[in-house]
Amino acid sequence: MAIKVGFVSLGCPKNLMNTERMLALLAQNGFEIVAEDVDADVIVVNTCAFIESAKKEAIDNILDIAWLKDNHTLKGIVVAGCLPERYREEILKELPEINCIIGTGSVDKICEAVQAAYDGEEYVSFDDVNTAAFGGERVVTTPEHFAYLQIAEGCDNHCTYCVIPSIRGKFRSRPMSELIDEATDLAGLGVKELCLVAQDTTRYGEDLYGTYALDSLISELSEIKGIEWIRVLYCYPDRITDGLIDVFANNPKLVKYIDMPIQHINDDILRRMNRRDKRANIEEVIRKLRERVPGIILRSTVIVGFPGETPAQFEELRAFLKETKFERLGVFAYSREEGTPAYDFPNQVTEKTKNKRLDILMDQQERIHNDFNACFVGKTLRVLCEGYDQVAEQFYGRSYADAYDIDGKVYFSSSFNVKEGDFVNVLIDEVLDYDLLGKTIPNS
Repeated sequence: MAIKVGFVSLGCPKNLMNTERMLALLAQNGFEIVAEDVDADVIVVNTCAFIESAKKEAIDNILDIAWLKDNHTLKGIVVAGCLPERYREEILKELPEINCIIGTGSVDKICEAVQAAYDGEEYVSFDDVNTAAFGGERVVTTPEHFAYLQIAEGCDNHCTYCVIPSIRGKFRSRPMSELIDEATDLAGLGVKELCLVAQDTTRYGEDLYGTYALDSLISELSEIKGIEWIRVLYCYPDRITDGLIDVFANNPKLVKYIDMPIQHINDDILRRMNRRDKRANIEEVIRKLRERVPGIILRSTVIVGFPGETPAQFEELRAFLKETKFERLGVFAYSREEGTPAYDFPNQVTEKTKNKRLDILMDQQERIHNDFNACFVGKTLRVLCEGYDQVAEQFYGRSYADAYDIDGKVYFSSSFNVKEGDFVNVLIDEVLDYDLLGKTIPNS
């Protein structure tokens, strides 16, 4: 009888790619994947450990699942990914509920780990994250019309607050031919929107081809029949080239949406974060994008409370964000992470001050976001339907302005039949918090 395996996947889309690959390996080797934890013989928790809140979420999930070992038929727990990679010496001591652990470089050892957990044995694997293979067969867990495409792994930026290079290894791109083949296969499965992800998508190709090749990759992907939207996340401002901007301006399949984390705007803080940008460069990139790509949605993230951030530096950030009016913005309080240079920086900001600054920026951004959404009222948006909400009695989906599982939705009624994965034209007539409301109109 096949061993029944349940999965919990936490963290970013890149982590989800690892989960999908592990699911494929297990399925190919005769394991049975089950949807409900109570039906599983072994549960795999693929973890994130980027910041304190992510670590807490991972540990809470592990402890909740451990209840099934004591009170149900669960035989073992495998913990994979970033948490064991970061705390390989401590994790089994601190969490004896765990049977087996594999790091981010040992995704291909998942079958051995699950078998060991089922047999009540311990299994530990930490292969070199810098040479481990990535990509390959996967079980797509997102809706049929949408999929992530991981174009690179690792990071060489070494921001002083970030543990990613030590967890994920050095930056390495996937060959373009491999990505084209995978995207073609996804299109054959019915995928209509591809979302390109990496720790730094704008660096794609530098290590393989000696030059940034994201613009070329997008052009190649746009030739694939069936792919109608291509979206790009995690673009570093200093690598947004004129060539890439031209692709945003002229390629009809590349949605006019770019995720561009800036983290701060004060030059001194950017320097101490070991970011390569300065304020003037960030402002120039934003100016170019908005001038040359009318209607583009700019998404960014910023960190408040970085060590030494003065009231004046925070005010500089607040004023910049008020003036720039990013259409989408995430704000995070600095998380002091051991093993990073910033952990030992002087003048650590108190949690109270960090949270106060976060609230100030989020309140300001809510007003900016609402004003932006109001501009859609009376306009027609092309929307990718994602389903029907039985409670709201409305269809829902996303426009070009909203990334999957990150931004808001468009809720709409329709006088004709609409299926999940259909593109429809929706006339927007109302704003509801972060979402839009409207009704379909016939496609012209």
